[in-house]
Amino acid sequence: MPDDHAQDMKSLLVRADLSRRGFVVAGTLATGFALAARPVMAQTMITTDTAGITAGEVQVPVSDGRIPAYHAMPAAGGPFPTVVVIQEIFGVHEHIKDVCRRFAKLGYFAVAPEMYARQGDVSKLTDVPTIFKEVVSKVPDAQVMSDIDAAVAWAQSTGKANTDKLGITGFCWGGRVVWLYAAHQPKLKAGVAWYGRLVGQASDMTPKHPIDVVADLKAPVLGLYGGADTGIPNDTVEKMQAALKAAGKPSEIVLYPDTPHAFHADYRPSFRKTQAEDGWAKLQDWFKKNGVA
Repeated sequence: MPDDHAQDMKSLLVRADLSRRGFVVAGTLATGFALAARPVMAQTMITTDTAGITAGEVQVPVSDGRIPAYHAMPAAGGPFPTVVVIQEIFGVHEHIKDVCRRFAKLGYFAVAPEMYARQGDVSKLTDVPTIFKEVVSKVPDAQVMSDIDAAVAWAQSTGKANTDKLGITGFCWGGRVVWLYAAHQPKLKAGVAWYGRLVGQASDMTPKHPIDVVADLKAPVLGLYGGADTGIPNDTVEKMQAALKAAGKPSEIVLYPDTPHAFHADYRPSFRKTQAEDGWAKLQDWFKKNGVA
């Protein structure tokens, strides 16, 4: 109990600090791909057009101003089931925007808020260690949860999003966020986490990790992981599976053998077409099974 109280106090301090900053508008989304995500593999990259859908950048009101986001939805009809798409470490760049368009083609209202808007633009940084040091390490989980809630509220305000059918998916950095949001938001119906870190050291910015919130999960999460992911050892996946079973949670984890990290990222050398397509099909089934579609 004392530890939980201390973490709650830290979260309150983070929120208070955000309010003091008086942040107003954090620019626009990056164009193309982040420099650190290169080289881009054009021969395998999926590009989804905008025929039959409406898509583009928007500004989402948050507690201390506005943040940029990308959204996509069918051009006619609605309201549509809603999916929040959470970025990789590289921010809301072209791949994440394309994922939103893919969801729109399936009949969803998709929104991808820029999670680092206050902390900096990662698109011009050339390597992952610098992104972590200069930006990601300064992004508090409390801010992320609040901004996702704000993105959902904005989607609902358009009259085109049915947020009673709410899902979330995220990749890499965003995969970890999916687990945390499933423990945060009681209105969430389901989540799909793509190779998100499961364990870690507690800090002021990241007081808890997915394995720490298993008992608090309010929605079922499907985890999609690679057996050859050097950044997420198989033993941490096994620990998470055991924790979910012990807690009696209806979440599942799929571990693809001999598969690297970022296997869904079709613009990167890590892309694995068979596993990515299987994961995408499993995502659709998971959302349908759990009331998102």
